[in-house]
Amino acid sequence: MIPYDELPAVNAALNGLCAVLLAIGFGFIRRRKVVLHRRTMKTAFVVSVVFLVSYLTYHSHAGVHRYPGTGFLRTLYLAILATHTVLAAAVVPLVLRTLYLGNGSRFAEHRRIARWTLPIWFYVSVTGVVVYWMLYHPAR
Repeated sequence: MIPYDELPAVNAALNGLCAVLLAIGFGFIRRRKVVLHRRTMKTAFVVSVVFLVSYLTYHSHAGVHRYPGTGFLRTLYLAILATHTVLAAAVVPLVLRTLYLGNGSRFAEHRRIARWTLPIWFYVSVTGVVVYWMLYHPAR
C-alpha cells in the first residue's frame, strides 16, 4: 500500500502518463493505425480513472493543501488551478461520449467531438502535473 503522503506524486505521474498516452494515441490515428489508437486511448482512460480514485483517496484523508507562495507565482498558480479544475470537470462527459462513439463505430461523430475532447483532456493532464509541481515543489 502506498502511504497517503506519496499519493500527490503518484497522481502527478498518472497525469503525466495520461498526457503521453494521449499524444501517442493521437499520433496513431494520424497514421491511420486505428487498433493501436483505440488501445492507447482506452489505456489513457484507465489511467485517468486510476488517477481519479487516487486523487479522491488522498483528499479524503489529507484534506486541502494550500499554495505556500505569494505574489505573481500565487496568482499564476491560481489561474492554472482554476482552468484546470473547470476543464477537469467538463472533460469527463466529453471523454465518456467520445469513447462511447468510438466503441460504437460512429466515427464521424467520434471525430467531431474528439477534436474538442483531446486538447482539453491533454491540457487537464499536463496542468495536473504543473499544479503538483507548483504546490509541492514551489520556487523559493
